[in-house]
Amino acid sequence: MIASRLFFTEKLLEWNREVNTRSMPWKGEKDPYRIWLSEIILQQTRVEQGLPYYERFITHYPTVQKLATAPEEEVFRLWQGLGYYARCKNMLAAAREITNIYKGVFPREYEQIKALKGIGPYTAAAIASFAFNLPYAVLDGNVYRVLSRFFGIETPIDSTAGKKQFGELAMELLPPDQSAPYNQSIMDFGAIVCKPQQPLCQECPLNRKCIARQQQLVSLLPIKSKKLQIKKRYFNYLLVTFNEEIYIRKRTESDIWQNLHEFILIETAAPLDFTLLQATDAFKEIFQHTPFTVVNIAAPAKQQLTHQTIHSQFVTLAVEKPLQVKDYLLVSRKLLPKYAFPKTITTFLQSKSLQLF
Repeated sequence: MIASRLFFTEKLLEWNREVNTRSMPWKGEKDPYRIWLSEIILQQTRVEQGLPYYERFITHYPTVQKLATAPEEEVFRLWQGLGYYARCKNMLAAAREITNIYKGVFPREYEQIKALKGIGPYTAAAIASFAFNLPYAVLDGNVYRVLSRFFGIETPIDSTAGKKQFGELAMELLPPDQSAPYNQSIMDFGAIVCKPQQPLCQECPLNRKCIARQQQLVSLLPIKSKKLQIKKRYFNYLLVTFNEEIYIRKRTESDIWQNLHEFILIETAAPLDFTLLQATDAFKEIFQHTPFTVVNIAAPAKQQLTHQTIHSQFVTLAVEKPLQVKDYLLVSRKLLPKYAFPKTITTFLQSKSLQLF
């Protein structure tokens, strides 16, 4: 086992030095702020999607102090389209913690980094090792997959026992004096060679001792014990206009898209056409005896989130007198681009077929 571990670490570092050509703007970066920003943006996000956001954030907020003092609405608007908006909220909170507690200097200790809002063990290890070369092993999806396959580990990676086992193994494999290049190499290796689908086993420098390859387990590892349950939700958006203004509100509840804006929303348990929607108590409560004109009913839209599928219907209505709706504000339709909306709404508003805005 010791020989296999030495082989694993040495071959990975050799591959990183001689073969790995994966290029990213933050690779080799030593500024903890930029490393942190890239890690937060890449959580649940593909590199090609996250890269333009990283570049925009660095341009707008070149330092953590600039981010900490930025208006919240401006930051959320810059994040718009990335999804998982809790990341953005936590990122702002952490920037303010760094500014207020550490006088704008990013903390250098692993435990201090991990204590910041929205930073877990993986992100803390990445910052600690890449910025300060501290001996902490990263453990993300790529690392789980490489370790599980090479060592033939069948313990589910999402179990308590699995997290403990993989965490201990990752630290044992880490060369303390080369934590940054090792962490970079194993993450890149998982992305380039030991891929989830169609891994490059034939050209893999580890294949000689890979247990998954020897025992034909490559397609079965790593193992997850929990099957993802996808929830379906049905959002009926009412774009209610009064003169040149439209009703919007900020989502403040603990749900998806917190702190983003939306139009008047009626969520239903199943898809409803507009005739059935008008018969609901929620619709009647919103309009009461206020007459309205149907301006447009758009084709249904769908947005896939990790745990939810959002089915959206957009109905544009015009009223001749204001509605009495709690928490909603009337804003000029021309000012809509200044507000941050969920992707499903921005996609609708940017539709070429939409001539209303």
